[in-house]
Order: sequence, then structure tokens, then C-alpha cells
Amino acid sequence: MPNETLRPDLCVIGAGAAGLSAAAAAVQMGASVVLIERNKMGGDCLNAGCVPSKALIAAAKHAETLRSGSKFGIADVEPVVDFLGVMEHVKGAIAEIAPHDSQERFERLGVKVIREHGSFIDPKTVIAGGSVIKARRFVIATGSHPFLPPIPGLTEVPFHTNETIFETQVLPDHLIIIGAGPIGMELAQAFGRLGSKVTVIESSRPLSKEDPELTKIILERLTAEGIQVLQNTKIQAVKYEEATFKIELFNRDLVIGSHLLIATGRRPTLNNLGLNAANISTNVNGIDVDDRLRSKTNKRVFAAGDVAGGMQHTHVAGYHAGIIIKNVLFRLPAKVNYQAIPRITFTDPELAHVGLSEENASEKYDGAVKVLSAKFEDNDRAIAERKTSGSLKVITTSKGRVLGASLVGPSAGELILPWTLAVQRKQKIGSLAQVIAAYPTLSEISKRAAGEFFAPKLFHPLTRKFVKLLSKINF
Repeated sequence: MPNETLRPDLCVIGAGAAGLSAAAAAVQMGASVVLIERNKMGGDCLNAGCVPSKALIAAAKHAETLRSGSKFGIADVEPVVDFLGVMEHVKGAIAEIAPHDSQERFERLGVKVIREHGSFIDPKTVIAGGSVIKARRFVIATGSHPFLPPIPGLTEVPFHTNETIFETQVLPDHLIIIGAGPIGMELAQAFGRLGSKVTVIESSRPLSKEDPELTKIILERLTAEGIQVLQNTKIQAVKYEEATFKIELFNRDLVIGSHLLIATGRRPTLNNLGLNAANISTNVNGIDVDDRLRSKTNKRVFAAGDVAGGMQHTHVAGYHAGIIIKNVLFRLPAKVNYQAIPRITFTDPELAHVGLSEENASEKYDGAVKVLSAKFEDNDRAIAERKTSGSLKVITTSKGRVLGASLVGPSAGELILPWTLAVQRKQKIGSLAQVIAAYPTLSEISKRAAGEFFAPKLFHPLTRKFVKLLSKINF
């Protein structure tokens, strides 16, 4: 039976990126906050997503560096991979970041943390363990979980998802990955570089949300590294016999491997939250919210992160928290705007995108757009570091307003920032063309692409005639 009733300004359900950001901001601004979390503090990003995957990718990149020294005059060396050591590195990265997301830190900030399952019992009340919470406002930030495709036999075999793959203690001999989205492609390359044979099976196009011209570069790299990617391939059934996975394809081929990873996307986690009791409506993408992230059917409830629908990224979760804080604490009608949300696939080379794609921009502006481009093979820093695979594509209106940018190449995730700012502030391309970029840096590629907008006029025959005319005039 409940033994305490709490009446905070804000009750947050879920201690992942969105929930922690909202709770920390609110309590430090003077609000009373209750934070409910039934599982690990830090959510998916810390424990099974961003942090462990990037740590694994970093280890794999070091292994690949040893294999590719000859282009610098250094002998290639096949690395000796201590997989247990690699996984200790992954765990170490999580452990080092964990204190920032810990219960102890939030309690020091003044947050009441309840490590129980929380659910609504009516539109104004949540119960968690022995506590009844009657908050002024609620935030649901329960994140998402792996989606399992309806493949015959899948639920009967011991597959991995991103929530379990980082706990494995044995390097897979042959890792089969179902799904060629960002998670699937990142982990395919990482495990391949650490020594696994890897086969990726995708029912449509790999990295289907991204520009095909740029994803082709990533596919070529993965293929060169020995990773097999089966595109537009349907799976008929999954079997597990004698410690071996057998993936039966509709074209009658058979893929045999030692381990299976499911990376077919994620779905919002909304089960057992008492949403019906709270009059909170949902849809296939999550909670029905307005552009202020409020529940459309219960205005005292907000949703943040993956459960709010839309893009499933940690930085989006943090952005949601900021929107909610403005609404809840300052009564400002802040609204979400997803036009300038970047996304990154952390393969090598990396792939980054913000704003409209070439296809979407052409549809919206009836083809009245310009496509600017620059290649890393023309960038002096990339040449010096032998990282010339990749290019930048920028989309503008006919008058030069930046609509979007896609980038594949070294440090693409870092290089997308100025284009994110340009899209967000609706800047014209001239602001990037006129900026002074340090030499030699990879960031010069942005200035080079921006300059392409003005090249037709600057190097036009009429411009040459005008310059010659001016040269004849004495000042």
C-alpha cells in the first residue's frame, strides 16, 4: 500500500536523456521534482546505445589503423584483438560517464528519485512503489525498445539487440545483422574490423533515409572491408540448430552464422503506464502531442524523447526537455521545430545530414533549387591524412538560402554544425562563402561548397570583360 503522497511541481517518468535533462533543469531553476525510473539511470543512450556503440567503434577504428599504415610508409600489421579487453573498454566508458546520470547526483541536486515502476491511476496521479505523486505537471520520457520484425522463428532463437550485444564476451565468428539502418551499419563495420565475418540483411535500401549518392560511398567502404550487405532481401524464416543460426531467404539462399543481431528500428515504450486511466491518447509513433509536446487529451502531461514520436536521437531528447521547461516553468508557448535537427551515422566514413534533402527540396520548391558540392579529394588536409573518400552536398533556394546539407567523409558529424546553424537561422550561402576557414582543415570543404554558388557569376565571360575594362582605367 502507498505510504507517502508527494505534490511536486514536476514528475518525470523515465531517467533517460530526456527525463534527466528535464529533471536537472527544473530542479536547478527552483522547481520541486520527482523522478521515477524502474531500470538503469541514463537510459538507452548511456547503457545500450550512444556511449557503448561509440566506444566499440573507437576500438575498431584503432584496429583498422594498424591494418592501413602502408599508405603512410608504415608496415601494415594485423592487430591482435583481445575482445574481453575491448568490452572492458566499453564498460569503462559507460562507468566514467555514469556518475553524471546517477541517482546520487540527482539527489544532490534536490530531485526525489524513486526506483520503481510508475503508472497513472487517474489523469492527475501517478503511483510508484509506495508513493503517490500528485504533480502539477508530468513528463513521460520512457524512451523506446528494439522492434522485432515478424519473421517466422525469430522469437524462438537467442538473438541479440543493441540492449544485449554489448554484454557479449565472445567475438562472433560470423555475425548476421538484420537491418541496415544506422545501428546495423555502425555495428557491422565495428565487429568486422575487430575480426568477425559480418553479413547484413536489409529488406529495402541500406540507410534508406539518406542520400543514395552518399550512402554508396559507405557501402563501397564496407564491401572493401569484407562486409557483405544483402539489399532488398526478404527473410523467410530464422532457425537455430546446433549453436548455429540459419537465415532462410525467399530467393532460397541460406545465410549461416554464429550470432544474430536484430537492428530493425525501435518503438516507443508505453506499456503498463496507465495511459488509459490518465486519458492520454497514443498512436503508432508514441503519445499524441501538440507542437508544445503536450498530450492532446491531458494538458497536464508532456512527452519527451522517443515517446513523443519523430526523430529518435539523444540530442532531440535534450531539445524536447528544453521546450517542456519553457512551457512548464516559464509558461512560454515554446513549440518544437524539427527543420534543423542533424542526424549522424557513425560509420567510417561518417554520414551526416541536416535540413531538406535534394529530393525533398526539389519537391517543395518545384525544382527551383541549387545543388552545391565539394569533394574531400580536393581538400588538402584530407589528402595529407589519406582520407579523401567522401563529399559534401548543399541544397539552397535559387536565391541562396540554405535548405539542407548532406556530408559523407572524415569527421562529418563535426563538420555538419555550421550547416545546422545555417538551416536553423535561414542563412544565405554567402555567410559560409565569406567565412575565413583555417588552413589546412577539413572544414575548408564547407567554404569550397559555398563558393560554388557564386562561381558561375564570378567566372562568367562578362565578368572577365569587366575586369579587363577596369584594368585600363587609371585611378
